[in-house]
This record gives sequence, structure tokens and C-alpha cells, in this order.
Amino acid sequence: MQEKKDAPLRSDAQRNRERILEVALAELTQSADAPLSAIARKACVGQGTFYRHFPNRESLVLEVYRYEVQQVADTAAQLLETRAPDQALREWMDRLAQYAMAKAGLADAMRRATSKQNALAGLGHGPVTSAVTLLLTANEEAGTIRAGVAPDDFLLAIAGLWQIDPHGDWQSRAGRLLDLVMDGLRAGAPGA
Repeated sequence: MQEKKDAPLRSDAQRNRERILEVALAELTQSADAPLSAIARKACVGQGTFYRHFPNRESLVLEVYRYEVQQVADTAAQLLETRAPDQALREWMDRLAQYAMAKAGLADAMRRATSKQNALAGLGHGPVTSAVTLLLTANEEAGTIRAGVAPDDFLLAIAGLWQIDPHGDWQSRAGRLLDLVMDGLRAGAPGA
């Protein structure tokens, strides 16, 4: 009997899936070429179980990426609950930079998994755009940034994060880049 595509997983199947994702994140972050057999072995699942959840490398890499991006995106609302909008925005950018540098191997795996097709279209873009929109709107309403900053323009402005060498002094470089972005956002703000 074949499981329906959208049917909820049994609890043991869900645990297996989560274990595979945890191991895959660690392994792919270290090496974009981590063998799938090694990931299955370290997750303590058989090859059949592994391939039932993830029929190929691309499906595994995309799911790890989707999960990780959602975690970063979810912090936007959490930060706005406890910080002023401009502090929340700047701290969220720091967390995004930490994610980008810590997951450099995952980024390489993503590039390899999606090199033949545009599998990234829409994946992760929705949650990140929602987080950016939430933060920009809160800041615009508070008068801490200029009006009318589009989420896509903001993401383009911080795209330099992905050009920073994660093996060098990335914290200083990312901090300077993100401070420049914040200064640009504040220029022309009603409260400036």
C-alpha cells in the first residue's frame, strides 16, 4: 500500500525523516559532496527508508535548505516582540549573516543540486520575503527607515553577504556591510 503524498507521516517515519535532515544538515554543511549512504548510515536508517523520504540528492538538499531558511525567517517576528524595530532588523541581518557563513557548505550543495534547473525559484524566497516585509513595515511605521523600501531591493542590498569568505574575518566584513545597509535605510527616515 502506497502512502498518499500529503498524508501525515507515522510517528516513527517522522522521527526517521527528522534524523535524516539533522544528519544531512551537519554533513552537507561540512561537505557539499557528502555521500548519501554516509548520511543514511549516520542517521541510523536503511537505504530503503532514506530513499522513501528523499529519492535523490536534490530532494534532500532542497528540504534541508527549506527548513533552515524557515528557521531564520521565523526569528523576524520573535525579534520584533522584544526589540525596537530598527534593532530587530539589524539583529535579524546579523542572524542571516551567521546563517550564511555557517552554512557555506550547504550553499555549495545547493548550487550543485540546482545547477541544471532552477529548483530554487520560490524555495525559501517566500519565508525570507515575508520576514523582510514584516521588519521593513515595522520600521517604516516607526519612522526608523525611509519609506517605500521594497523587500526585493533590501535583499539585493544585502546580497553581498554571500560573497564573503566564510573562512576569513567574515564577522567584521558582514558587520560593516550590514551597517552600511542600515545607514542607507535610515537616510531620509522621518525620525532621522
